[in-house]
This record gives sequence, C-alpha cells and structure tokens, in this order.
Amino acid sequence: MSSLLKVDNEIKTKVDAFRERITSEAEDLVANFFPKKLLELDHFLKDPIINIADLKEIHSEINLTVPDPILLSNLHDGLEAQNAKKRKLEDGGDEAMVTGTKVFVMPGGMMKSNGSLVDLIEKVKPEIRTLIEKCNTVKMWVQLLIPRIEDGNNFGVSIQEETVAELRTVEGEAASYLDQISRYYITRAKLVSKIAKYPHVEDYRRTVTEIDEKEYISLKIIVSELRNQYVTLHDMILKNIEKIKRPRSSNTDALY
Repeated sequence: MSSLLKVDNEIKTKVDAFRERITSEAEDLVANFFPKKLLELDHFLKDPIINIADLKEIHSEINLTVPDPILLSNLHDGLEAQNAKKRKLEDGGDEAMVTGTKVFVMPGGMMKSNGSLVDLIEKVKPEIRTLIEKCNTVKMWVQLLIPRIEDGNNFGVSIQEETVAELRTVEGEAASYLDQISRYYITRAKLVSKIAKYPHVEDYRRTVTEIDEKEYISLKIIVSELRNQYVTLHDMILKNIEKIKRPRSSNTDALY
C-alpha cells in the first residue's frame, strides 16, 4: 500500500523516530508518572494550606476607607435629587449629577489581591498544566496505535477510541479549571472597583469575602479532581493495555 504514495525516506525516518519517542514517553507516563503524581496530589490534599477549617483565616483586608458624607444644601431628599438630575439632562446642562465616588487613585496605592489565595493558585496552576500536557502525549500515543479502518474485528479499536475520548474529556476539564481561576480574578477586580466607587455599601465588601471563600473551596476541589483523573486514567489504560497496544487479534496467531 505504501507504493500508492511516495514518501521521502528521510522524512519517513524522522516520523518513525517521532512515533518511537511518543511511544516511549507515553508508556513511561502511564506506568510511572501517573501513579507517582496521584500519590503526590493525595499528599498535597492533606497539607494544612488546603485544609483551613476557619475560612476567616484567608480573608483579605480591603483598605478602602468610607469617606465623610456630602451634605447637599439645596436638595433635601432623594426625590428632589432625581428630579434635579432629570431637569439638568433635559436642559442639556454641561454639569450632570454623577452617582458614586470619582476614583482617580487608590488611597493606599495598588489594591492587593488576596495573598493567601494567590499563593495557593500558583501551586495549583502548574499541576493543571502538567495534566493537560501529559494527557496530550498519551492521547497522541493511543491515536497512533489505531490501525487502518477495516470491516469487523474492531472491538479493540473501539476501546482505543474510548480511551482517546476519555483523555480528551480530561484535557477539556483541566482547561476549564484555568478559565475558572481567570474568572475569579476578573470578578474580584470588578467588585473591588465597585467598593472604590461605592465605599459606603457594605454588601460589596461582604461579596468579596464570599468570592474568596468560594475560590478557596473550589481550589481544593480542583486538586481532588486532578488526583482522581490521574487515578482513573491510570486504571483505565492498565486494564485495557492489551487491546490498546494490539487492537486486532490475528487469526494466524492461533495456528502456531
């Protein structure tokens, strides 16, 4: 069949070397790296940094003081203020009433992130990236083992396809963990901006605390899921390694 397509010998040699390298890396990942990593993550789940019982310990102080109230001499209630704003807008006046507090600079300089959560995130993110990269290598290995399409005797091929699908699912879930971390930072930044503009509203401050606590719990769940995914992949591939490496049994093998 190779005569139907002319392939440069040098390129073919390099491709074969690539296949051998992927095979060697993937088999080592399944046999050694996956079990070591799941034990490492299981130990990490027992670390005090991720098992804080009182979540008040992870709270971050928001150093934004509440300004003194502004006394309005001409406007005595909220209804008159709304009517005055409406009149000014209708009259096309240049000076429109602005709600909230104008924020040009933070009083204490840059508003810091939650240091405890940042430290924990910096420990979890490399684990997420590692899982994505290793799953990609193993997925490529299994895909390269899939034989050419034929009628019948495809039970082993279906196992290979199921393995690839599981690896792809794990990759997608791990990538979603990174999105979750990004959304946390964006959501918190918006809330802190609200606090700077409306420092007298306590609910914004409480919401930041709730967001921090939620993210801390989510990070522990992520580490647990990473461990579980290593366990699942290791177990699944080992149980089906024969069909993954030899998806089709040759009838001639039984004759000898």
